[in-house]
Amino acid sequence: MDLELSDDQLELQSTVRTVLERECPPSVVRAVVEEGKGVDDLWAKMVELDWPALTVPEADGGIGLGFVELAIVAEEMGRALSPAPYLATASQFVPAVVRAGSPEQRARFLAPVVSEGTVGALAVAEASGSWDPADIDSTAVRRGGGFVLDGEKHFVFDGARAQEIVVAARVRDGGDGDDGLGLFVVSREHVRAEPMDSLDASRQYATVVLDEVAVDDDRVLGEPGAAGPVLRRVLDEATAAVAAEMVGTCQAIFDIVHAYVGQREQFGVKIGSFQAIKHKLANMFVALESARATAYFAALTIAEEDERRDLAVATAKASAGDCQKLLAQEGIQCLGGIGYTWEHDMHMYVKRVKTTAAMFGSGAAHRARVAEMIGLAP
Repeated sequence: MDLELSDDQLELQSTVRTVLERECPPSVVRAVVEEGKGVDDLWAKMVELDWPALTVPEADGGIGLGFVELAIVAEEMGRALSPAPYLATASQFVPAVVRAGSPEQRARFLAPVVSEGTVGALAVAEASGSWDPADIDSTAVRRGGGFVLDGEKHFVFDGARAQEIVVAARVRDGGDGDDGLGLFVVSREHVRAEPMDSLDASRQYATVVLDEVAVDDDRVLGEPGAAGPVLRRVLDEATAAVAAEMVGTCQAIFDIVHAYVGQREQFGVKIGSFQAIKHKLANMFVALESARATAYFAALTIAEEDERRDLAVATAKASAGDCQKLLAQEGIQCLGGIGYTWEHDMHMYVKRVKTTAAMFGSGAAHRARVAEMIGLAP
């Protein structure tokens, strides 16, 4: 397993970074936060560049790259605080359709993503806030030539913007835990999607209400009631992508701090020369590199279908959680009073990484998963 990026992957990283620096500077993110404007234009540019097609298989009209390439793009998205619905579509909706859908369904739902930039989403968590498939209570009841869905999904990435949403629900009398779960593709016009107020106004989260939503059989992905294992695989991919994005945001925080302490003077010298500041930067750098290494290891295990995938993904999310705690705190403290102001961009990065840290399970939840998988749980 090679942890070094190839020349092609480095070129992808450089290209994505260059485009985002031009198309998604902090001023664009601030316009989204303050005025709610700019997301559509940014998404249109990404569609023009075929980014949504990145990991869609070639057989389905996409570019057919792997999960490491997706992690590279996710990291750059986090670094730029991209407000576009890329992660919801590429790391959540697309894997669900690819892994669970029939060839006909893949052609039907992935072609619009590739050619038109159709936004997709994945709805799993409910009022409890748990991302564990075993805790899903939304129901799917067989009726006629399809199912009727009832329930309420929370914290759906871009759920109010998505045209198609993959909903995880429990088939009535199908069983408990992972048994009895189904994946259903629901059009936005058939649900009530309500944008949520969240700490991070640069990204949209939504509550999706399912009130007797009728879903035809041709919109059921895979075997109804047997989607538990597939859903866990999809959640692994979504979690690893979020971990990579958190690394990118933490990198941006580090870069801001590094530039600031190299310019700010106190007692006639740059504050970056103070030993206490050097210690802070050293600790931040170590945490950042640890989170990046575990994030890319998780991406590699997914790309190579490695049996260590579950452990690697949980470790990556836990490490990213540790990283954001340190960098968010030190990022503000090293900037002093200006770090608390609305005028400085730091608050947007801190809000993004703090909110994302809770998605698909907190660092503490994934650390508990690691303990269980290696036999250390009580």
